[in-house]
Amino acid sequence: MEEKEIEILAETEDFSIWRVEEPDDEITYHVEFGSHTAHFFQEEWEQFLALIEQLKKA
Repeated sequence: MEEKEIEILAETEDFSIWRVEEPDDEITYHVEFGSHTAHFFQEEWEQFLALIEQLKKA
């Protein structure tokens, strides 16, 4: 099985956001914070970004 390349989208000392193309050609997004990682499929990622935009306006 071919190993897909991870693309780091953003990172700080304690957090990182990255994405990878899965073997089925779907893109998944990953948000690492501490010892936890949240995984998102494309549609979920778009909803998460919309949520963050709402937070920025609050």
